[in-house]
Amino acid sequence: MGKMISVKSSEVVLSWEAPSPMTNEAFDEVETYEVRYFVRNDDGNASTKQTKDTTATLTDLKQRTEYGFQVRAKTSRGWGDFGPIVFQTTRQVLHYVGEDDNIQVRIIAGATVAVVVLLVIIIIMTVLFLRSRGSDECNKKQPSDCDTLEYRNREVTTPLVTQFGGSSRTYIDPHTYEDPNQAVREFAREIDAGYITIEAIIGGGEFGDVCRGKLKLPPDGRSEIDVAIKTLKPGSSDKARNDFLTEASIMGQFEHPNVIFLQGVVTKSNPVMIITEYMENGSLDTFLRANDGKFQVLQLVGMLRGIASGMQYLSEMNYVHRDLAARNVLVNSTLVCKIADFGLSREIESTTEGAYTTRGGKIPVRWTAPEAIAFRKFTSASDVWSFGIVCWEVMSYGERPYWNWSNQDVIKSIEKGYRLPEPMDCPEAIYQLMLDSWQKERTHRPSFASIVNTLDKLIRCPDTLRKISQNRTMNPLAPDAPDLTTLSSVDEWLTSIKMARYSENFAQAEITTMDDVCRLTVKELTALGITLVGHQKKIMNSVQVLRAQISANLSEGFLV
Repeated sequence: MGKMISVKSSEVVLSWEAPSPMTNEAFDEVETYEVRYFVRNDDGNASTKQTKDTTATLTDLKQRTEYGFQVRAKTSRGWGDFGPIVFQTTRQVLHYVGEDDNIQVRIIAGATVAVVVLLVIIIIMTVLFLRSRGSDECNKKQPSDCDTLEYRNREVTTPLVTQFGGSSRTYIDPHTYEDPNQAVREFAREIDAGYITIEAIIGGGEFGDVCRGKLKLPPDGRSEIDVAIKTLKPGSSDKARNDFLTEASIMGQFEHPNVIFLQGVVTKSNPVMIITEYMENGSLDTFLRANDGKFQVLQLVGMLRGIASGMQYLSEMNYVHRDLAARNVLVNSTLVCKIADFGLSREIESTTEGAYTTRGGKIPVRWTAPEAIAFRKFTSASDVWSFGIVCWEVMSYGERPYWNWSNQDVIKSIEKGYRLPEPMDCPEAIYQLMLDSWQKERTHRPSFASIVNTLDKLIRCPDTLRKISQNRTMNPLAPDAPDLTTLSSVDEWLTSIKMARYSENFAQAEITTMDDVCRLTVKELTALGITLVGHQKKIMNSVQVLRAQISANLSEGFLV
């Protein structure tokens, strides 16, 4: 059965799961899919679209119209039957006007104003042309008085909405605006408070309450949709108000099925509000902990694919999130995950999620790449590191990364080469994706486009997810972890990890002390003649544990 991952006024993005060989003994590889869609009660005029992917974007639909959707697959045996019909109503284009709902009056008034403005512009241009000293006066001004205005004009003409799937647009940082309200006006639509009904408080944030409510759809206000409403605390300072609305200025620039959608803002009355789409299942980490063990691996991988797709879109917009974590991903009723929380100026409570204070702000250490912690160098590659941590959170059903370690423990262990172990029953391919995302050199990490491609291949071939990773990396600080620092020789160490067969290889290479072992790399293991990947992983996992345990015994105070 298909599910909707994006519904707009004239476009629907439909997704479905590929047939699985685990549930079909006579499974043949799918060659192509066909989507059939039609207006309800008019299936005689159905349209079709064929695709090789498990998603299809259907365009040129009528707004505010209920459509039926069916999918069937073609294999070497021919076309199969269409699946059950899924009905979905397209959205209506919203025209929020605030004070005047008469569109025709606005058009006439706008045309009149445009004519007057045009006449004024012609007069001004004529005067400026006749006054030779005009350019000299502009040259006496500071660059911000002339060049910035021209630059801003170029920004205004940049289209704010592009088609999903490719983008030449670039994210514009609202902090570059001298007047924060101008950024809000450009990137967020103003909604009259009369269209909004607050039903219940569902949470709280730094700036105020988070509520569930209804948004009436113009022009008649008879139709309503569920929305999430962030409110600003009464009596907040101008700085707090600007910081609060910055998130709307950021969010309003994005439109993607896996990025939270901004409906609009309320700034002309109190309380000031940010209105977004409502996500029924809340934050991903809380949702997973409440449903521990209830999902199939393919469903979890589908969630990761959605997150990666949203991050690919943001990275192509040249936007760096800086705080990608399961708590900042929201889940709707159909398990679609969407990137949220774009408030870059927010405070992060170090007592709850662990923030490492540096000059210029606080950093959520457990999710942040080492170069971002050390040098505050945030890039799309540092977001990829964070995505690897989100993968670990998802596959472990919301477990806290690095458990109860202190922030300094985490930093020191990562510096020594330690990485989180694979969660229980985690497919080997997914854990390898995590390890790739945690490469120390940021240039060695995959791009989000590459990650989406990898996850798509895994979803299309579910057999690849059956192989469970067996080489679990030990937690060097766990009570039951063997203390490798007590081993006195390389032979004793190799015996303890059942790799004694390589004792002669180590001896011939003159690796004779445990200090030598600590400096081992995968490249050196290959040079030693240890070419089996499984053996290399086992030896390097033990080396990582040894490094972490040695650092724990040092008197630097980083590890307990």
